[in-house]
Amino acid sequence: MTTLIAQGENNALEFKSAQVHPDSLAREMVAFANSQGGIILLGVDDNGEVTGLPADKHYEEWVTNIARENVIPALDVIITCHVHDEKQVLQIDVPKGRDKPYQTRQFQFLIRVGSTNRIATQAELMRLFQQSGMFHYDLQGVEGTSMRDLNLASIDAYFSAYQIDFQKEESQERILMNTDILDAQGRVTVGGLLMFGINPQRQLPNACISFAHFAGMELDDELLDKQVVGGTLNLQVDTALAIIKNHIRQPSRIQGAKTVDQVFQYPEKVFRELLVNACVHRDYAIHGSRIRVFMFDDRIEFISPGRLPNTVSIEKLSLGVSFSRNPVILKFMENLRYIDKLGRGLPMVYRTAVQANKRVEFAEVGEEFRVVLAL
Repeated sequence: MTTLIAQGENNALEFKSAQVHPDSLAREMVAFANSQGGIILLGVDDNGEVTGLPADKHYEEWVTNIARENVIPALDVIITCHVHDEKQVLQIDVPKGRDKPYQTRQFQFLIRVGSTNRIATQAELMRLFQQSGMFHYDLQGVEGTSMRDLNLASIDAYFSAYQIDFQKEESQERILMNTDILDAQGRVTVGGLLMFGINPQRQLPNACISFAHFAGMELDDELLDKQVVGGTLNLQVDTALAIIKNHIRQPSRIQGAKTVDQVFQYPEKVFRELLVNACVHRDYAIHGSRIRVFMFDDRIEFISPGRLPNTVSIEKLSLGVSFSRNPVILKFMENLRYIDKLGRGLPMVYRTAVQANKRVEFAEVGEEFRVVLAL
């Protein structure tokens, strides 16, 4: 407890005195639940002085009722009672919420920023709804677009696999709306543009992959190569995969009539899966960031904008879990045989690395998801 108090208030720790109003405590819970979780110490003033809680009130029950009645939807918190310098302090552990976004009874959607709370911006609120699966950004129409922004030859090739002659269809627009390539206003959806657009980066400039190869193990080491891969998502995956294969070291020797690798080489499907996963599950509502692939002497990193959805945790990824932030993109990439919806891809990556005694790490860093694969 002393060590915790010594940290002072920060992005994961808040102090509250016994006189705190229920609505104020609820705001702290909402902000932590909408962010990465945190701890509230009840009975500690803002300056870190332990003032304790009076014995004439059942504070555990009081806090539990606030979490259930003043937070929407209701929140489960963990309450621990401590005695510090003969004074009672309640530690309230607020988890990262599974049912984001949370709001107060005053309809405030709050997030934690540093040691303070603030109302979520429209973009932040949209991401919270995306994480809950209540809103899908890839279904949104892109302003100023229409059928003229689509590669109709590519669409015709796609539908031909289902015995549909798209070019001969009288109501092409209706078909495109029914398959979520166009929205109800005739605009191309984000997913439709990324899968069948003539030049998706014209409207979505950062919906691409940046590749960088460094001569060493740090970002400030010599840059050997840098490329930006654009186009539709299937083209991005194929092109980025070819670039990675071209840069991977492949020392080998001749043994008999065949060439034998001297060091372990990941199968192509590992890199392909990580590229597909990044393209399919990234948060395209984050406009200022790209998918990034960084290659170092000892590892390769795949960095994708956007945190994991509410129901997905880092621990679940290596065991297999299927989730859909972008259902339109997922549908088309699955139909084009780039992915399945069984959640087998990342477990395959994990098993391949572990069996080769290689380190693999899944992590959330800020508003990004990162996979680090040791070479």
